[in-house]
Amino acid sequence: MATIGFLHTAHAHVATFKQLIAEMGPGQEDLHMVDQRLLADAQAHGVTPQLAGRVESRLGALVAGGADLIVCTCSTIGAVAESAAVGVRVLRVDRPMADAAVAAGRWIGVLATAESTLEPTFQLLRESAARAGVEVTLVAGRGFSAWQYFESGDLERYYAEIAIEARKLAPGLDVIVFAQASMAPAAALLDDLRVFTSPRAAVSAAVAEAVAIDAESEGDHD
Repeated sequence: MATIGFLHTAHAHVATFKQLIAEMGPGQEDLHMVDQRLLADAQAHGVTPQLAGRVESRLGALVAGGADLIVCTCSTIGAVAESAAVGVRVLRVDRPMADAAVAAGRWIGVLATAESTLEPTFQLLRESAARAGVEVTLVAGRGFSAWQYFESGDLERYYAEIAIEARKLAPGLDVIVFAQASMAPAAALLDDLRVFTSPRAAVSAAVAEAVAIDAESEGDHD
């Protein structure tokens, strides 16, 4: 069975993605690596060539550990992860979400709690819109004051602050995109809004690809 690897920049993501794998791909093999410094250094210095090399090294370690495809769950480093040449497909966590968002509306709010994720998410949504042949208007939501609560482990406060910022952003928009995987649980506080989050969509895509890898492998052995 194909193994899905995950590269995280926060330990909190391991449980989230393990739970989604258990729900959406029962029996699916998964492998997790956490390197908090990748995000910290990206926030401090940007995504430098040196940092991109470290990302590729971490991805390579996942492949060496048995990963047949990898999901990078950090939006800040998603683009460099996706383009890394490590011999397997690397899926950035937010790409399936971005594709779904541009299919759902033309006025899209992008809410971020880490400043480093805002522009990468804008770029990704523009890519998705271009591929879909549609024009979108993107509106930035800067919920940066909430990030301190994620870092301190006060997740209830983190989600509550996200919900407040989302409601400020919502008027006039068709959909709201949460720029980070860590923000996803706050969507439960916003049932009346169209909110797109990345973890579930990414795991769905990864499980589908793992199934395809297994099918191809079985075909090769026939």
